[in-house]
Amino acid sequence: MSDFADAKAFLLEASDHSGTSVYEHLSSLITKLIDERPRNAADIIESLSYELKAEKFQPDDTLKDQPETPDNVITAKHRSSLLRYETDIPEDEGETDQVVPNLIDLFRHFEDADVGLGQEEIFCIFLAIKQLADHQPLKSVTFWGKIFGLEQDYIIAEAEYREGEEPQPEEEHHDVADEVNGDDPAEEDEIGEDKIPLPKSTFKPPPDLPTEEYGTGTNKKIYFVCNQPGQEWHLLPNIKPKQIACARLIRKRLTGHLDAPVVAFPPFPGTEAELLRAQIARITAGTHVSPAGYFTFDEEEEEADDEARDTFIVDDEFEGKPLPELLESDLSGWVHHAPYILPQGRSKWVNPSVKEENGDLDEDDEEDEDEEEEEIEPEAGPPLLTPLQNDDDVDGLPAWSTRLSSTAHPAFGCVRISSNRWPGAHAFAVQRKFANVYIGDGLKYLSEPFSPQLPPPAQAEYVGNDIFEAADPSRQEEEEFEAQQAEEEEGEGDEEEDDEDE
Repeated sequence: MSDFADAKAFLLEASDHSGTSVYEHLSSLITKLIDERPRNAADIIESLSYELKAEKFQPDDTLKDQPETPDNVITAKHRSSLLRYETDIPEDEGETDQVVPNLIDLFRHFEDADVGLGQEEIFCIFLAIKQLADHQPLKSVTFWGKIFGLEQDYIIAEAEYREGEEPQPEEEHHDVADEVNGDDPAEEDEIGEDKIPLPKSTFKPPPDLPTEEYGTGTNKKIYFVCNQPGQEWHLLPNIKPKQIACARLIRKRLTGHLDAPVVAFPPFPGTEAELLRAQIARITAGTHVSPAGYFTFDEEEEEADDEARDTFIVDDEFEGKPLPELLESDLSGWVHHAPYILPQGRSKWVNPSVKEENGDLDEDDEEDEDEEEEEIEPEAGPPLLTPLQNDDDVDGLPAWSTRLSSTAHPAFGCVRISSNRWPGAHAFAVQRKFANVYIGDGLKYLSEPFSPQLPPPAQAEYVGNDIFEAADPSRQEEEEFEAQQAEEEEGEGDEEEDDEDE
């Protein structure tokens, strides 16, 4: 009995390196054999023993099933709120307007053409957009697309307000560059008679172009964004011309945070929310297309009216284009239905040198009024419903690529068209049905590495008769000046002592 106790005590001795005893290891090995019951256990017992040691003495493998993380819990809560949300069923379904299109049906055609986000994510996005339509006074809302970010992604919804419930336009405040022109009277009072006045700058910043109102041009639609379905929707601000003009000069990946600063040169006038809105406007203007004939101009509008060609309506007599016409290489079966953005950042050109009618002119403005009102050639772009065959090539390649979703049975297929200038922009058409979507990183195609704009050259030194450079004194002149200062200090010290004696 003592021999058995001694043997068991020996097996229970823990190792100095691993802290595990032979008794514990053999117990675990026998338990593993009984639980798994592998074939030819005697042949693999050494490898099982090695696996037990490796699992115990090595860190957890990242490929193992991990417990729920806080991110997964948050995502589950957001999606559960979508599934629990219910809407009231209208009594008369015939009179209700369809605010949200059937995204499940539309993206079924995209999936047939190898484009999409997956049925699960599209279903969650559809529920999130439906919830947005119930909380906002929207006439129509649809899924615009998804832009991938460095930390989070953006899910974007395109919408229109109901008539009479549009937001009130915000008043624009134009800053007057008084400090740049050096017209501050307080600074002039501080300049004494002995001081030489500083030269005044004649630079005048370019005027800010007015922002297009809601419902026109680049602000024809409004856009809501969120990072995941179920999260709160955020309304993006109206885009300004200077923001679009600057977005064309930089190339920046989005982070997924709307309040993140945009560090770039030239400096971008706004945060990531404004940059995201600028990229949405650029992508929409260049890639939103439809079959030719689906939209038409209103015949009741007079052609002489400038605003007559800014709007269009759906042609009720349109029965759809045959698939061969949509697949033609000249792209004559497709047209742009989004307004073109001019180089100044607007869809409708305005003269930047024209003063406002109610604006007050300064004396300097009145003197330079003749110089500023020089004739400027108006910018012009292609009109609405322009065929895609007029688009410029992309590095010698067509601007668009078309394909049929199914060659096995074309009668049940659709035509997909993809932009080569904005990778990730797609559209499909079949009969009277079409849709546009963008799924990408929000950057334009470049055949060469991007080179940022260089800063302006350093200004030359000021040359004028009122300012001149003084000559440096010699060492002898410095010693004489120091001796003179020492004598003056000694004289002032003797005067103070005499005053104290009195």
